[in-house]
Amino acid sequence: MNKKNTELSDSEISRIIEMAWEDRTPFEAIEGLFGLQEKQVIKLMRREMKSRSFDVWRERVSGRKTKHQKLRPKGVLRGYCPTQYKQR
Repeated sequence: MNKKNTELSDSEISRIIEMAWEDRTPFEAIEGLFGLQEKQVIKLMRREMKSRSFDVWRERVSGRKTKHQKLRPKGVLRGYCPTQYKQR
């Protein structure tokens, strides 16, 4: 898909931000869906968020094992917590 940030719709940008905030969603999943590498996601987040919110996000994801597929334990194959999307 490899879209540039300027070619993303508002709904796609919103979804990327949501995925970037999720602890269990690796950057590789964002790249697979939207074609944005981690550096591009960081640029998008910096552009779209308030500076303090961006700082909080960067501090949160820096070094987080679940945000990088290679750092995850081998048994973790899902991108979200099983209780995250409860059925009603």
